[in-house]
Amino acid sequence: MNPPPFSIDPWTGGAILGMAISTYACRAGGYWLFSKIKPSPFLRAVLAYIPGTLFVSFVLPALVSGGWPTAAGAVVTLLIMLRTRSFPLSMLGGTATVWTIWALH
Repeated sequence: MNPPPFSIDPWTGGAILGMAISTYACRAGGYWLFSKIKPSPFLRAVLAYIPGTLFVSFVLPALVSGGWPTAAGAVVTLLIMLRTRSFPLSMLGGTATVWTIWALH
């Protein structure tokens, strides 16, 4: 008998569902909190830096551990971004660079 075309382990499904609920709760909690309080200009300024710091915290470990292919991809990404100001194009160019190096290496 063939297995169903799509099946998921109950533990995996539970983990995905738990992460989805947690993510929603964090986002909804933030919206709820800021609907109840009026943040000061200082707090707004501090919160404006959070997306950039989160991005650096995700990217920097990958750059450090990825070796020269990852560094080359980062350089290409930066150069394309500076030249075109296109985020999708720069991501595509950097990713293609790393994949090409891996394929040739």
